Amino acid sequence: MTTTDGEDRIRRRPDDEEADIYDEDGNVRGDFLALVGAAIADRDTLFLRQNVARLHESEIGDLLEAIQPDQRLALVRLLGDDFDMTALTEVDEAIRREIVDQMPNAQIAAAIGELDSDDAVYILEDLDKEDREEILAQLPFTERVRLRRALDYPESSAGRRMQTEFVAVPPFWTVGQTIDYMRDEEDLPYSFSQIFVIDPTFKLLGAVDLDQILRTKRQTKIEQIMRETNHPVPAEMDQEEAAQLFEQYDLLSAAVVDENGRLVGVLTIDDVVDVIHEEADEDIKRLGGVGDEELSDNVLSTVRSRFLWLLINLGTAMLSASVIGLFDGSIEKMIALAVLMPIVASMGGNAGTQTMTVTVRALATRDLDIYNAGRIIRREAGVGVLNGIVFASIMGVIAGTWFHDYQLGGVIAAAMVINLMAAALAGILLPLLLDKMGADPAIASSVFVTTVTDCTGFFAFLGIATWWFGI
Repeated sequence: MTTTDGEDRIRRRPDDEEADIYDEDGNVRGDFLALVGAAIADRDTLFLRQNVARLHESEIGDLLEAIQPDQRLALVRLLGDDFDMTALTEVDEAIRREIVDQMPNAQIAAAIGELDSDDAVYILEDLDKEDREEILAQLPFTERVRLRRALDYPESSAGRRMQTEFVAVPPFWTVGQTIDYMRDEEDLPYSFSQIFVIDPTFKLLGAVDLDQILRTKRQTKIEQIMRETNHPVPAEMDQEEAAQLFEQYDLLSAAVVDENGRLVGVLTIDDVVDVIHEEADEDIKRLGGVGDEELSDNVLSTVRSRFLWLLINLGTAMLSASVIGLFDGSIEKMIALAVLMPIVASMGGNAGTQTMTVTVRALATRDLDIYNAGRIIRREAGVGVLNGIVFASIMGVIAGTWFHDYQLGGVIAAAMVINLMAAALAGILLPLLLDKMGADPAIASSVFVTTVTDCTGFFAFLGIATWWFGI
């Protein structure tokens, strides 16, 4: 078959420097997508094995998200045993479910047996209980027990994220015995950076880094060079808290222990990077009121995801409208008020959103707590006052010039100072209050802050105008 230069480049192994499926913007190249689509239509398994099966799992994940929905399952079926199931951990949940739901349980079980335990759990946890049990029943006993133990831990916990494959040795072994064990034992993790030290009951005693093993004489006992494990992670700990431990102490891996201090797994930096990304993504989506929405979701599921908060926003908008209704007579007598009042509310809303975003993120990363909250509140209040004075002066001059009435400019200036001050306080106090009550500030803060700034802005501007002009 005659190929173009582009096709020749694609046919190279992905570890070749020229073999790049991405364009300069980081998107999967259009010509590569076209070739893959044609190969799927022609059932050209040779091309797919040469150019898709050899890609890194993250690249296969990007490819699955880029091709048409009806091509995804066809690609998986054509690749058969050459399809890397790890790629399903790199795609949206909706796409993963779509593919896995159409795969025979026997094929899933065969593929699961080849995965690291953390990746296997990631796929299994999305399945129906009946399918999950059928798949687990087809796995070897030891692997089945490991996976069931991980699945028993709460969702979003360190136990769900951990890898149950690890290297553990007793403290009385020598360095030489440990090295020989690592050379001879076949059932070890593919890669690891620490060796854990345990007693006969699997209680964690300490750890030794591989570089320490390599620099120590063979006859030295492990207990002589082991150190206390750096911050072992309880299996029940929330994955976000575990990620903060990695960030705070610059960890590459950490032991995961059960309630009795027994070693049950290891959490590695690659999983923690995924956690940090997921948590940040979740916070951003919740600030926008879109829930767990994915780009691959269909129209109906997207509507359901956004409906509740849009309904709540409708209610708060009606509350703001009722504040305006209190001054309908003033607005009828002075039409300039109707023109200017959205400016006051909009400036307050934007200022409140800025403060709220910083506060919610600081709460998520534990940078804001009871010890520094007072100082941060005073800082934000000062920012609100200064911003209010600056923008009030600008808007006062603009409004006075626009409507040839500098008294009106003074009114809007006073209202803007009040509203920007209220916005700053609402942006920090409301998330703190919600966090104290046990609610997620990322979910509820936005709608409440917007309501406060709208109502305060309308009431301050229209109220001051009514009082000052006697209307």
